[in-house]
Amino acid sequence: MFSQFALHERLLKAVAELNFVEPTPVQAAAIPLALQGRDLRVTAQTGSGKTAAFVLPVLNRLVDLKQKRVEIRALILLPTRELAQQTLKEIERFAQFTFIKAGMITGGEDFKEQAAMLRKVPDILVGTPGRMLEQLNAGNLKLEHVQVVVLDEADRMLDMGFSDDVERLCNECPNREQTLLFSATTGGAGLREMIGKVLKTPEHLMLNNVSQLSEGTRQQIITADHNQHKEEIVQWLLANETYQKAIIFTNTRVMADRIYGHLVAKDFKAFVLHGDKDQKDRKLAIERLKQGGAKVLVATDVAARGLDVDGLDLVINFDMPRSGDEYVHRIGRTGRAGNEGLAISLICHGDWNLMSSIERYLKQSFERRVIKEVKGTYSGPKKVKASGKAVGVKKKKTDKKGDKKVAAKKKPANRPKASAPLVSQDGLAPLKRRKPAPAAE
Repeated sequence: MFSQFALHERLLKAVAELNFVEPTPVQAAAIPLALQGRDLRVTAQTGSGKTAAFVLPVLNRLVDLKQKRVEIRALILLPTRELAQQTLKEIERFAQFTFIKAGMITGGEDFKEQAAMLRKVPDILVGTPGRMLEQLNAGNLKLEHVQVVVLDEADRMLDMGFSDDVERLCNECPNREQTLLFSATTGGAGLREMIGKVLKTPEHLMLNNVSQLSEGTRQQIITADHNQHKEEIVQWLLANETYQKAIIFTNTRVMADRIYGHLVAKDFKAFVLHGDKDQKDRKLAIERLKQGGAKVLVATDVAARGLDVDGLDLVINFDMPRSGDEYVHRIGRTGRAGNEGLAISLICHGDWNLMSSIERYLKQSFERRVIKEVKGTYSGPKKVKASGKAVGVKKKKTDKKGDKKVAAKKKPANRPKASAPLVSQDGLAPLKRRKPAPAAE
């Protein structure tokens, strides 16, 4: 029960109003330590309730502040606009019975309007690192009195090249008392370096090993001959698979637009989401998907983090993601909060090695699936015999005893024979050959 936590009564009232009864494992592990003021580094699977695990302790810190609201007290950094919007909504839900105010700064919004919002001084500021720095450099953002910093999806921010930006923003908060870092994956050396720089003797909470991530999601692969064949498979799946809502992931914006155009031409209710779309279109795409106005979203990895849509139970990887962590985040859009989901990856010959490396990373083996109506010719790399020899390699002939026969070396044809050296009659000293006499003219 949430009542076991030392949360303010107004926050517990909001929790009850939202029908939160039993805390998830990440909430049960992180909230008590965060309430003690500890620095945390938390790894937990997508859809496990990480947002509430840091929002509630942050609100609890600020709910009884006696100071007049003249400074920003908490800073939450995230990699994408969509995740920032979702986090802001969660803060507003949990803070509904308090006087705490939150604001958001992301790219794609009017710069001057954001500056005006900052002059009102929200208690909590949520945003993406790039636009935060722009407002900081313009003199519109003051962070000297920030008490707590939250880095959500920190590994993704590093992947997007925000490492220096995040470090600088943390340094602009010299009086912070607590730093919380949350992610769905363990990240690499870059993340470990950041942890060493911005966290002070942190408590490490590993709620899931990478091999345990997205256990409620069936993971399948379907082989394809080429991109056009992949499109045929996608259309068959959307027409025949049982699902409420689906996301199709691509690696490029061009491919996302192409697939979206073909689906609309086939009368599928679809929207497209990628970095070239303006903020208005991005909001519209997500809202239509959440409200059921569209059943299918075609997207790049912009939608791979933080997107939480009820009823989203099918993910199709048109292109395999470039890393195991990105794969985890993509398929994490389905099978959330204990629900079941289906993730299907389409594999051409150029995708096989990447798919195999992701299987090794996850310590899992994906289910192979064949759809006879759209079956192609490619089914994976050539098989290898049990003896370890590739199919098609001829065996060397052996004699009856099992010994290998050695073929006699044939002398090259038409090669002139070497003349034997001339020797003296006693057989000791070689004789010099006489030059032939010149022919008579």
